[in-house]
Amino acid sequence: PVERVSWDAIQTFITAVNALGQGTVHLPTEAQWEYACRAGTTTRFYWGDDSGLTQIGTYAWHLGNSSSTTHPVGQKSPNAWGLYDMSGNVWEWCEDSYHLSYTGAPADGSAWVLPTAGSNRVLRGGSWGSYDFNGRSACRSYAGPSDTIFSVGFRLAR
Repeated sequence: PVERVSWDAIQTFITAVNALGQGTVHLPTEAQWEYACRAGTTTRFYWGDDSGLTQIGTYAWHLGNSSSTTHPVGQKSPNAWGLYDMSGNVWEWCEDSYHLSYTGAPADGSAWVLPTAGSNRVLRGGSWGSYDFNGRSACRSYAGPSDTIFSVGFRLAR
């Protein structure tokens, strides 16, 4: 996966890709990201509750199995919708600004963006440098939009 790329740089990339006139892409909203990660499940992880964290190594690169590095996509099992590395490997940027809770979040799944320039943005999925429990489908974090972090990347949505 692409890593060490800021949210701001991704916006420039998205603008260039969309200018090609072959459809439009965007960072997923936080709601879209979690929906895609869960792939129809309601459990802690997209492969089940895994309360003992005994199955996570089949699905995710994390601090305990990654040798502290990013790995090529597709080496772990995908979720039920065929999406790889929704948990672990690299944190993924979302379109949304970071909020402490979901109180006041849009009910339609659209991005919840603060009007303040430079506001922190949502990261989802955990990474190779995260503890295994950070691979939960609901796990979230944040970073500044100009930050480039060795364990943060992105995926695009249409």
